[in-house]
Amino acid sequence: MSSSIRFLMCAPDHYDVDYVINPWMEGNIHKSSRDRAVEQWQKLFHVLKEQAVVDLVQPQPGVPDMVFTANAGLVLGDTVVLSRFFHKERQGEEPFFKQWFESKGYTVHELPKDLPFEGAGDALLDREGRWLWAGYGFRSELDSHPYLAKWLDIEVLSLRLMDERFYHLDTCFCPLSGGYLLYYPPAFDSYSNRLIEMRVPAEKRIAIKEADAVNFACNAVNIDSVVVMNKASDDLKARLTKLGFRVIETPLTEFLKAGGAAKCLTLRVTEPVREEVHASTPVESRAVRMEGHLLDSGLINRALDAIVENGGSFQVLNFSLGEQRQSTSSAEVKVTAPSRDVMEEIISQLIDLGAVPRPQEVCDVNMEPVHQAGVAPDDFYVTTIYPTEVRVNCEWVKVQNQRMDGAIAVTFNSGSPVARCKLLRDLEVGEHVIVGIEGIRTIRKTESREQRNKQEFSFMSAGVSSERRVELVVEQVAWELRQVRDQGGKVVVTAGPVVIHTGGGEHLSQLIRQGYVQALLGGNAIAVHDIEQNMMGTSLGVDMKRGVAVQGGHRHHLKVINTIRRYGSIAKAVEQGVLQSGVMYECVRNNVPFCLAGSIRDDGPLPDTEMDLIKAQTEYARLLQGADMILMLSSMLHSIGVGNMTAAGVKMVCVDINPAVVTKLSDRGSVESVGVVTDVGLFLSLLVQQLDKLTSPYHLVQV
Repeated sequence: MSSSIRFLMCAPDHYDVDYVINPWMEGNIHKSSRDRAVEQWQKLFHVLKEQAVVDLVQPQPGVPDMVFTANAGLVLGDTVVLSRFFHKERQGEEPFFKQWFESKGYTVHELPKDLPFEGAGDALLDREGRWLWAGYGFRSELDSHPYLAKWLDIEVLSLRLMDERFYHLDTCFCPLSGGYLLYYPPAFDSYSNRLIEMRVPAEKRIAIKEADAVNFACNAVNIDSVVVMNKASDDLKARLTKLGFRVIETPLTEFLKAGGAAKCLTLRVTEPVREEVHASTPVESRAVRMEGHLLDSGLINRALDAIVENGGSFQVLNFSLGEQRQSTSSAEVKVTAPSRDVMEEIISQLIDLGAVPRPQEVCDVNMEPVHQAGVAPDDFYVTTIYPTEVRVNCEWVKVQNQRMDGAIAVTFNSGSPVARCKLLRDLEVGEHVIVGIEGIRTIRKTESREQRNKQEFSFMSAGVSSERRVELVVEQVAWELRQVRDQGGKVVVTAGPVVIHTGGGEHLSQLIRQGYVQALLGGNAIAVHDIEQNMMGTSLGVDMKRGVAVQGGHRHHLKVINTIRRYGSIAKAVEQGVLQSGVMYECVRNNVPFCLAGSIRDDGPLPDTEMDLIKAQTEYARLLQGADMILMLSSMLHSIGVGNMTAAGVKMVCVDINPAVVTKLSDRGSVESVGVVTDVGLFLSLLVQQLDKLTSPYHLVQV
């Protein structure tokens, strides 16, 4: 027996599954056998007494989970951090554990009442005493970790739990003597797994399989080379034995019904202090402010979800609800993250949602110079579709040329800062690029619900549409098109060859002819198959009228490519009367500019196709300038490129028969971006019909 090691346990006199606060309790209310539970607890008690000293705390009625003493608090030396239970069902245990610790002479620290922390269930000391592993996500809050570091004067490493079955750290994580670690990797997020791998060498990591994890193999008690647990597979026992450990199995099935096993039933109260180890925690906190129609638009939910999904936690410091429907709301939220990297990822997403620092915390951007053309400094801020402002020399400066996935370059014109969104390849030596997340804000609309219903495609979504729903969408798009045209606005169409294959070419041609299209973007294929259809009556060798393959039709597209190449360009073929109809014909005749971006798979290509990717992207961006509306017609490749080049505020309609494509293209975080799942030929046919109704003269019905 090691007399220097002591544990605290509590007899199961009042133990039962009286409520449900974890998945293991579901279906087990009052199904635990008291006699069997006592028998199993006694066996564990005697096993531990052979290895160490076991102290007992008096069980109390009304708190059946007091038997799980691991949650009493966290002990290091003569200091204890008392638990603050998340669920009210267990909060009654706190005064009894506090009384026991104080009676034994411990210095007791208590967290704020609204800050959950569940003791050694969620905080496990490295058995070498080098640092403290602390879990969060289900029961304990990340904000408790800086308190642990301060009061215990030890480095705290935060691990985020992801699987609700493993709601406490000690259910899936067990530091062992000699620097070994027994753990279940799927219980943690990717950041936490990387952190574990950085601290524990591969030869020291003992990753277990799910079968062992659900038997609570990690919920083990380690005393020197002895590991006491509920149950382990033969493979796991062999691995531990090979490493020099002796596994003692003692069944604890009655306690598994409440979500606990050997470790949960014990608290190690003799944890030696290493004098050379001192407090350190990478946990960061900062506050942000949001304003707008936070509830109507779902912004506040999206913000809080972004914090949690990226591994952080939050506390709403203040929420002011608009008193009337047209009034805006405001919120101040404290964000906590386990490291600076995670914090920057969270804050960058909150910036996208319009979050800004509190006024007293606003500061200028951080900038670093460009030393190599086309290469940004590390940690450069990546832009979004939303209008952005940056704070330079204590003034907010609007970023020009807003687009996704760029960097913000700052130059000074006569002493005044100018901020531009630039692609990495366009960065020039001497420019300064914004790095980090300080001094950046995005501008979000704050319309009321009524305004949004009037101005946006509020009834459209990226889901699968019924025929009637498609007709409703078409009516709205037709109305928007008509408004844009009549107001002298700009509509850009990006289209794929499916438009031609589905019979939509004639309808797109009509839209161009009637002035509804001001620019066309696509690839080599749409032009080739449009010309093939209008010169040879086929598309991909299929007769468009009869729907049957034509003998030798597979050569048709190459023949028309050859013909256009003979004349030098599509425009010259139109001028010579070789091409007399179709989408490309209407573009030429109506002076509608187009850009055909080439790819590695293109046949020919046509002489108008730009095979230089950089030049094609530049021309796309030029033609998109000033666009009020974009129609994306069955071309995922080109539409994604267009979406990335387009700032918020431009109405975008994506039409494709594949729901996955529509979802990908319409889910840009912009309320102006919507999707329609339908056949593009049908969509264009209905659109032309609806526009005809809007523009045809009104006839009075004769009675």
